[in-house]
Amino acid sequence: MPQLTPAPRGTRPRNRRELVLSAAAELFVKRGYSKVAMSELAEAVGITSSALYRHFTGKQEILATVLASGLDPVHELTRALNPADPVTAAARLAACALDQRNLALLWQREARNLDPAARRPLEVVVQEIRRRLKSYVHAVRPDLHDAGADLVATSIIAVFSSPSFHHLEIPRPTFEQSLAELAATVLSADLSAIQVTVMLPDPGSSPILTPVSRREELLAQAIGMFAARGYAEVGIEEIAGAVGIAGPSIYNHWSTKLELLTTALRRGAAVLAAEVASAYRQAASPADALRRLLRSYIRLSHSHPELFGLLITDLDNLPEDELHAIRRAQHEHVSEWAHLLQLVQPSLDPVAARIRVHAVLSVANDTARTRRLQRNPSIPGAVETIGAQLLGLPNVS
Repeated sequence: MPQLTPAPRGTRPRNRRELVLSAAAELFVKRGYSKVAMSELAEAVGITSSALYRHFTGKQEILATVLASGLDPVHELTRALNPADPVTAAARLAACALDQRNLALLWQREARNLDPAARRPLEVVVQEIRRRLKSYVHAVRPDLHDAGADLVATSIIAVFSSPSFHHLEIPRPTFEQSLAELAATVLSADLSAIQVTVMLPDPGSSPILTPVSRREELLAQAIGMFAARGYAEVGIEEIAGAVGIAGPSIYNHWSTKLELLTTALRRGAAVLAAEVASAYRQAASPADALRRLLRSYIRLSHSHPELFGLLITDLDNLPEDELHAIRRAQHEHVSEWAHLLQLVQPSLDPVAARIRVHAVLSVANDTARTRRLQRNPSIPGAVETIGAQLLGLPNVS
């Protein structure tokens, strides 16, 4: 999604539509779709709101077009992947990932704001991209059964999507090479531990047990609803109704909807900090500590995919002080991983180490939030294998 320079006010550039889309993509990434008004988009490209409506019917069409324009080159590229030349395929995918660096963030965070009629064609494209990549993995790795190919394809997408969720920069050729090498590591991972097994119940179904604490029950319900539909789209009375109480009764437990979101995100950050402390306290070496962090992160993300999803999709709904605190906690969490990784691999510079850690966390997060993978109980162990190989950790028996 290239950045375009708006023309001087009063002129009528031929690329005005492209200018609008570029400005919209930038503003949606920076502030979030729900916080950007049409008047701001018009101002960003130096036109009036009425002129903007001559190009687009509304903000929904703009978002759908931004996402479609980002997905199109990925869609075309996956048509031409050559399993006989995986090195070139990885290099082209890496270049495309950096060309469309904001696409994964926009898709994961903002696509749910689209009406079903606008979202469905984009979902079809995303499904086709995943299907083609899975077929490519099958062709390169005929030893993998369906579950293994599915996991590898999902993990490769996660590696290439990971730059969307950080602002780290290294020279472009080095960045492309690093992503391509990480994807190649995923493609060659030993996944013999994955079994074709009896599937677990659909994770989307209602839990068998609920907390005895009404406060905890409401929090759990809110996390699931926020993750599915977005914080802005969920009313506090809906949360109350979902647990069988009248809307006003929720105020006996939570003062505002924002308090529910803030508590959830604070809890997620606190749990991760506690896991880091445990790893440092119990580990016998840097490699052991890093493996403990990897294992605990996979366990937590696969046990609580909705909560970990909120740490990606709904942070911007927090007030500034809370947002800063959670982001600082996330930054510090990655720093601990990167510190340990540099102790394990001293040749890695700090930025390269952080890029690799983000790729691993992205693999854990994306596999945890992929429903068909959640149903296979051998997936977390296989994700740990992929993560360990991405981090260069020694094999364990």
